Amino acid sequence: MADEEAVVLLDLWASMFGMRARIALEEKGIQYQHIEEQLPYKKSPLLLEMNPVHKKVPVLIHNGKSICESLVIVEYIDEVWKEGEAPFLPSHPYLRAQAKFWADFVDRKFTIFQIFTAGKKIWETKGEEEAKREFFEAFKLLEEELGDKQYFGGDTFGFVDIAFIPFYSWFYSYETFGNFSIEAEFPKIISWAKRCL
Repeated sequence: MADEEAVVLLDLWASMFGMRARIALEEKGIQYQHIEEQLPYKKSPLLLEMNPVHKKVPVLIHNGKSICESLVIVEYIDEVWKEGEAPFLPSHPYLRAQAKFWADFVDRKFTIFQIFTAGKKIWETKGEEEAKREFFEAFKLLEEELGDKQYFGGDTFGFVDIAFIPFYSWFYSYETFGNFSIEAEFPKIISWAKRCL
């Protein structure tokens, strides 16, 4: 890379995990070069060099070094660019641990595999009720954690919000194919999502 100080994001427009990195960069006001990968069929030499283990996006390149995995990238951005807006993660160790716990919960319940598995059950109507129950259980726990707060971390947009908000783009599809309403069941989640947008 010509400019060692440059910030580069290797990404795919449809990647919800890439959205996390883009949101964090934009929230911090960081200038960066966005390189769109042609996944899944063609992986650039730069992607293979910068993420030789997983060979997937997103990858943040800063000071010529790669940072991989979306939540790791968001945390890195928060630690490196401290000026400006409120931090994504709380300073108190317990609150910080809780934010990481809920972000991990989102990863475990809303990963592509989990969404595909539950979505397939809904679309094929095989295990449709079980899939709805799985979705509803995850949403119920998240709504309880959100409570009456504006954002998961309180009054400011933060780590858990960045982890979860990209998945909002899929809500409509599951409501349509599964014939249920997330807003009717979990109005606080929908209100939160609208605040985030």
